[in-house]
Amino acid sequence: MKEKKSIWKTITGSREASLLIVLIILCVVISFRSPSFLTLKSISDMLKNNAVIMIMTLGMLGVLLIGGIDISVASTLAFSGMTVGMLLKYQKVENTFLLFLIAIGIGAACGLIIGLVIAKGKVLPIIATMGFMYIYRGMAYMIGNSQWASAENLGNFKNFALGKVLGINNVVLIMIICYIIFFVVMKWTKTGRKIYAVGSNREAASISGINTSNVELMVYTVMGTLAGLCGALAVAVYSSAQPNMLYGKEMDVIAACVIGGVSMTGGRGSVVGAFLGSLILAIIAKALPLVGIDAIAQNTVKGVIILVVVILNVITQRVMDKNNLKGREM
Repeated sequence: MKEKKSIWKTITGSREASLLIVLIILCVVISFRSPSFLTLKSISDMLKNNAVIMIMTLGMLGVLLIGGIDISVASTLAFSGMTVGMLLKYQKVENTFLLFLIAIGIGAACGLIIGLVIAKGKVLPIIATMGFMYIYRGMAYMIGNSQWASAENLGNFKNFALGKVLGINNVVLIMIICYIIFFVVMKWTKTGRKIYAVGSNREAASISGINTSNVELMVYTVMGTLAGLCGALAVAVYSSAQPNMLYGKEMDVIAACVIGGVSMTGGRGSVVGAFLGSLILAIIAKALPLVGIDAIAQNTVKGVIILVVVILNVITQRVMDKNNLKGREM
């Protein structure tokens, strides 16, 4: 007869459950201070404004799962976004779908180059992506040539972020589709299992017949592809294209994964966890000004909240490991 689990054991026995509790507590506390926080429009605006970070978190999930890291994502986004902005500014391309394809193609190429350097050149991920962070950001400035694209230069492209399908904002819809695709791939496909296998034990994965270099190349290419997509989305959402767009936001992408329980040593993490982590980060960003916290103190408060959530994740993981060991006892 199975022993019934207490509520505390259920919460501490699942990272996702503990994150959900944190999410609910945050929403309740913020709602007391700002009743308008949980309105449909407020939630929709929050998701739209943070969609680029939430989408790139998926790519970073794959990179971290194999034990890698990519700090060039914001620069890739800026490079692809500036390309879209300049094409619109000088009226070279005006078709929205084609502009998205161009941005995605640039991002994929950027990710592929990084993947080749890391997977085939055997360069440490932190070193390779640090170099490309400066290269791609520099290319964003070169394409702009001291220019930037304002809202009036973007024509109908900026309206993409205002459009809706079945009542759902276009940007939010793309984010939802990305999460559904990743959830299916990571949960039920060979590709997902290979990523987890490489991150858990690279040597064992190689011996079992998995081409670890190709898996590594794939995750960095996917990361770049999503960063390229987000470059076009960022231009539409913020109605401008600037070479310094989302400067430093690669740390938010990594933080969202860490909050979501993704291990930076590889092999552990989930799409649901990444979603909850990025959602908590989005809520923090939205809530701090609403509850009257001074702009200067916001980063400090944000850091404290992130640290608390990460500590909770560590405690949860230890409880899970302890329970697993108990289950193996004869």
